[in-house]
Amino acid sequence: MTTLGTVLAGGASKRMGEDKALVHVAGSTMLDRVANAVEKVCGEVVVLGRPYEGHEHWIDEVDVSGPLAGIATALSRTSNDRVLMVAVDHPFVRSETLSGLVAVESDLSVVPVDDEGVRQVTCAVYPAAIAAMAVEEAEGGGSIQSLLDRVSFEPVPPDTWRAWGEDGRSWFSADSPEALREGVARYLA
Repeated sequence: MTTLGTVLAGGASKRMGEDKALVHVAGSTMLDRVANAVEKVCGEVVVLGRPYEGHEHWIDEVDVSGPLAGIATALSRTSNDRVLMVAVDHPFVRSETLSGLVAVESDLSVVPVDDEGVRQVTCAVYPAAIAAMAVEEAEGGGSIQSLLDRVSFEPVPPDTWRAWGEDGRSWFSADSPEALREGVARYLA
């Protein structure tokens, strides 16, 4: 199966107070950190959302707000079998974890589930086969979570992702200055 790597970067960054993609973490922007981790796994990386210098990008073709617009666009446009999607505000993402997700051979979405049972939908793999449903769900005001309520998915439980050396950092959302400080203290100290 072929997999396109994408970075979801179309949000307004209201909680951060500035464009999250351009916030520096340990000497690199969040966008560069996430794109580099994705590129190690997929080779090709497309930024979903507005353009950033040095990165291929696709503007949302579904005229709604929220991350589902980005994934619906990627699934509709890709010529690959699947799309690996990571949010730009996951600057601590590990390429080893992304490799583990991509290695799960399934025709379904491959979604990590955390210790509390929460589906980590912005660090996951989605099959191109659900493109039409993703567009329909987005246009109906849904979310990635509501899309997964409609389609089957392959959950990746904690015992599996822990075996990859993951500790939750790959889907830690640094979407505010406070969350970023917490992530830096937790994962880069």
